[in-house]
Amino acid sequence: MSVLGIDEITFGVEDLALCQQFFSDWGLTLLSQSDTEQVFETLNGCRVVIKHKDDPSLPPAFEEGPTLREVVWGVESDDDMDLYAGRMVTKPGFFSTTERVGCLDPNGMGVRLQKSRKRAVTLECVGHNTWGERGRINTPSPVYDKATPIEVGHVVFFVKDVNACEAFYRDTFGFVISDRYPNKGAFMRCSEEGSHHNIFLLQPPEPRAGLNHVAFTVRDLHEVFGGGMNVSRLGWDTELGPGRHPISSAFFWYFRNPAGALVEYYADEDLLTAEWQPREFEPGPTVFAEWAISGGIDGNTRRQANGPQAASKTFITAREKS
Repeated sequence: MSVLGIDEITFGVEDLALCQQFFSDWGLTLLSQSDTEQVFETLNGCRVVIKHKDDPSLPPAFEEGPTLREVVWGVESDDDMDLYAGRMVTKPGFFSTTERVGCLDPNGMGVRLQKSRKRAVTLECVGHNTWGERGRINTPSPVYDKATPIEVGHVVFFVKDVNACEAFYRDTFGFVISDRYPNKGAFMRCSEEGSHHNIFLLQPPEPRAGLNHVAFTVRDLHEVFGGGMNVSRLGWDTELGPGRHPISSAFFWYFRNPAGALVEYYADEDLLTAEWQPREFEPGPTVFAEWAISGGIDGNTRRQANGPQAASKTFITAREKS
């Protein structure tokens, strides 16, 4: 028995119309909307729910302003639900219905479980050519006009006590540690075999509870680029990216999110098994990013946004020799 991954997330926001526009531009499918709620879906059925931050149905907010209010993790069966409910019953905010069980984690985030509603998807993914292996023959790499996120792959929180939060997710749900910033950060995955992390818990120098970002999986590096440039063309602001994380190996692009904190496109994350030995790192810029572009890439010129060549319409192949 293990948790399968994130099935649904819910934001409490201040401007529903603005958030609807953002997540539509982000590449999600709008399933339903009303004056009080919007429901979006990724390719595999993972849902993103938007409600006003004062909606009484939401768990208490763990920080001011628009932010994430609950994370729903998927499980396989009723037996899984019963197992984890037994572990949550003494936790603050515990509740149980026929469809969900839940509580609050030590950081104050609403944590829920349900039988997973996600569906399997089969996507065409073009291979990569390396010196030792040719995964793409007589086939050019794709160039994407936009991204269509596959799922919500991970969430990242600022926490007041990283060790308490790590123990909660380990002891309650069986999450596994992948890597650590000792006493400062914990990368955790849902099960022994899985992507590098489904949740990252980060204790800042002045400990506090808050959302850092929500990350959406796309199929490959090229979709990170194409999706990021499209979101830039549509007028949304890059926080950082594109770039590459050396710890998880993933390529990333972060944008500012009107629903709270940041959102990320990412791809090519490490796959780990029970044989993996967790590592320890000291946080720092070279640990966070092997490389990263500040301000993003302009979607029209395909050059660094706000860089010295960003405004130029003349490309190197069209220039006369000097």
